[in-house]
Order: sequence, then structure tokens, then C-alpha cells
Amino acid sequence: MGFSFVYASALEGLKAIPVRVEADISKGLPKFCIVGLPDAAVSESKERVRSAMKNSGLEFPRTAITINLAPADVKKQGPVYDLAIALSILGAQENITSTEALRHTVFLGELALDGSIKPVRGVLLSALMAKAQGYTHVVVAKENAAEAALVNQITILPAESLIQVMDHLNGKTLLASQSQTLYSAALKPHLDMAHIRGQEHVKRALEVAAAGGHNVLMFGPPGSGKTMLARALPSLLPPLSFEDCLEITAIHSVAGLTHDSLEQQRPFRSPHHTASGVALVGGGAWAKPGEISLAHRGILFLDEFPEFSRHVLENLRQPLEDGVVTVSRATGTFEYPARFMLIASMNPCPCGYLNDQLKQCICTPIQIQRYQQKISGPLLDRIDIISEVPRVEIDKLMATTLSEDSKTIRERVCAARAIQTQRFFATNIRSNAELRGDLLQQHCELDTNCAHLLKNAIEKLNLSARAYTRILKVSRTIADLDASTHIQIEHLAEALQYRPKLQQA
Repeated sequence: MGFSFVYASALEGLKAIPVRVEADISKGLPKFCIVGLPDAAVSESKERVRSAMKNSGLEFPRTAITINLAPADVKKQGPVYDLAIALSILGAQENITSTEALRHTVFLGELALDGSIKPVRGVLLSALMAKAQGYTHVVVAKENAAEAALVNQITILPAESLIQVMDHLNGKTLLASQSQTLYSAALKPHLDMAHIRGQEHVKRALEVAAAGGHNVLMFGPPGSGKTMLARALPSLLPPLSFEDCLEITAIHSVAGLTHDSLEQQRPFRSPHHTASGVALVGGGAWAKPGEISLAHRGILFLDEFPEFSRHVLENLRQPLEDGVVTVSRATGTFEYPARFMLIASMNPCPCGYLNDQLKQCICTPIQIQRYQQKISGPLLDRIDIISEVPRVEIDKLMATTLSEDSKTIRERVCAARAIQTQRFFATNIRSNAELRGDLLQQHCELDTNCAHLLKNAIEKLNLSARAYTRILKVSRTIADLDASTHIQIEHLAEALQYRPKLQQA
């Protein structure tokens, strides 16, 4: 009979909190009870722990066992507590001699029936929590070790089985610590802009978008290169900082998409147009990040934009404006980051050939109107750059000379981003696309000629106040690409060209 406790971790959105796993073994009829708001996976730990201890040659108590997961008002989910529950029982049986080591270690892992330790989600967040809370060691599955080792100044101990952890705690065979995972800003090869024939004006629009983090909508007939241009855009984006890599890796870890490495590339997410609102925004019984959060600091590419449900697309409005998404469920309210570049592509009409030079459109005006109205005005207002992608001329398509490559364009993009980093050094803003309020007025000041041109354009194009601010942001980015301190009239004129109306029949 006895009492013992060890520490594990619970996830609440993108936050980890320490969980004290307490075990009490008392006299009475055999029973195994877990309290502390466990979900079904946690409740099933009873069978996994029982079999894992038996198959590891350890005695499982045939008395009353009560496991408490504290704090009791936080809902617990997943099999991450298996290892901690087994060790707390062993500690209560006095089978572990080094109880002091238990107090400074966080144990994370699912137990297989043979006693081996399997990987779990969210290890990076748990390791960050352990460091912040003053724990010295984290024991994880071997597959989770590289991910946890991204956190420095804390010892990561990979283990393969329950018996290995027990031997380590008893001083018999110590676990070898995982070496620190190193960071390198190496860029993954992408589709190069040099291999895309023609469409120089669209490449320029994408260069501006990459330099300022702006959202883009491309429209044109089928086969004009919209998808290829979107997939080449990552080759223009600058490398991620280590802090951004950690943030992206944490999101992917919570979603169960990574276990073994640092995410060093900007995400490129391309959900199918049948995706639901929950898949896009996040949620579920236990809220997980959606596509917009998985695209954080990267690109969300929505091909065949009008084919998405209008209700699904309207979910993008708030994240595009605020850079975060709040998911409210019965289990709690969670906030996930969602600072991404939206790249969308669409045909101008259902058949795709409206105003095409070689093929006649067969759609009626009503069909065209209904098709284009699937994209609401408020959503279009949140898109900074709209660019037509016409059919590529046959001479350009068969040309043997390559156009400007991605490396050359990326150098200009990185130079513009460096200017923005210096400009916003004292703020949490990363790019011109995030400008708002006083900073917008301060850094996007117009002279008399520019102000007159913008006023006339707004009146003729009937633009909204939001579109006005988007034009200012794009103008500021174009000026940064020219290394200009102030917005010139040619910068504003180019920005205005990126606000056309979609073609009508």
C-alpha cells in the first residue's frame, strides 16, 4: 500500500500545462480507477498499463488503485499519460528507489501491450513547458526525441520501453540523452520561376506578394499556368527564422503531422475544394488546428476558388484580418495562429473561356454572374492583389531561353523584407501586409500627386475603405522593392493595377 506521483503534460490548444499523475494503492477489492476528467483514450490506459507491466515482468497490484490527473478541472485526452501512470503505480509499490528524479522529470509516452513506448503528439510544446516550469529532464519515446531536443537547456531522454525507464530511475542502466537538434536555414528546392513560360506580369505580382506577405487571386482560362505559378511561389519566399520554425513545428506536432524533426520550410497547404469549414479553420471533438493554422508563416493555396462552399470561404474573413483563429467547442476555447498568405486561383466563368482569344465561352451571363458571386465582396476586399493569367502565346511557350530565375527574384524579396524587419523592429509586425492603424498612416504617407491619383481611382473603381488600406500596403511593398523611402506615384500606379474587376460577359 502506498502513494506516489510523477509529472506529465496536457495540451490546451497551443499551450501545454503540467499534469501531476498521482497513484494511490489501498486495501480492498481489485479495481483500477482514473479520475481527473479523462477522455476515452485516457480511460483505456488501464488496460494498456496493466498489460505493459505484466509483459515487462513487473507485478501489477491486485488491490484498489486510484489514479488522479491533477489539475482535475482540465480535460485530459490521448494516450500520453500511459507511461506516467505506470511509473506512479511502480512508485507507490516502492519499486523505484530514486523518487527525487521523479519530481524533476516529465514523462510522455503511450505504452504498447508489450511495454514498449510509442510516440505521442505535442512533445515540442510539452518540452517548452517543462523548461519554463523548471523541470530538468523529459522522458519521451525514441521517435519523439529529435523533436523534443529542439528545446535547449533541458535534458531529453529517449526510451524504448517501460523497463528501460525503470532501470534508469533505479540507477541500473542510465538512458543516454538526446543531442541538441541543430538548425540550418537550408532552402528546399521548389519549382523555379525560370521554367514557367511567359506570364511575366503575374511573376511580378507574385514577387510583390512575396515581398510584403500579400494575398493573391489569379484568374484565367484553364491551362494558363495558375497552379504552376502558385506552386513556384515558395521559391521566392525568404528562409524562416528559428523562432518561426519552432512555432510551425509546434502546430504540426499538435496536429500529429510530425514526430522527428524541425519544420524548416514554409508550409504549402492545398486543401481540396470539398474541404469542410472544420477542416479549414480547425475544430473537432477535441479542437485541432485546421488548414489555415497548418499554413501559418507559409502559403494556403485554394485552387478552383469558387468551387469551395461559400460558407467555408466566409470562414477565412476573420483569420485573414487578424492572423489568428479562435475555435470554441464544448471542451474549451482555443486560439491558433493563422498568419498565412492566401493564394487563390479561379476560372473567369464555369467553362473557363470567358474573353479567351482562341476559344469561345459557352456560358450565359446569368451563369457567369452566379459563378463569380460565389466569392463575396468582403472576401475579395481582403485580397491585396488580383492578377489575370491569360493564355500563353505559342511562341513564348516554345521559347528555349529561360526567364529570370527564382534565386534572383528571391534576393530582391529578401532585401525588401530586410527593410521591413528594420522598420518594424520595435513591434511584432513581420511584413507590410500586417500594417494597420497609426503605423499604416506613418509608413504609407502620400504626397499631393499620389493622394490625388488614389482619390480618383477610389471614386472610379468604387473601392471600399478596406481596399484603400490594401492599396497603401501594396504600394509600400513596391516602394521597398525599389529601396525607396517614400511611396512614389509609379509605386501607387502599379498597386492600383492589382485591383481590377473580374471580367464580365
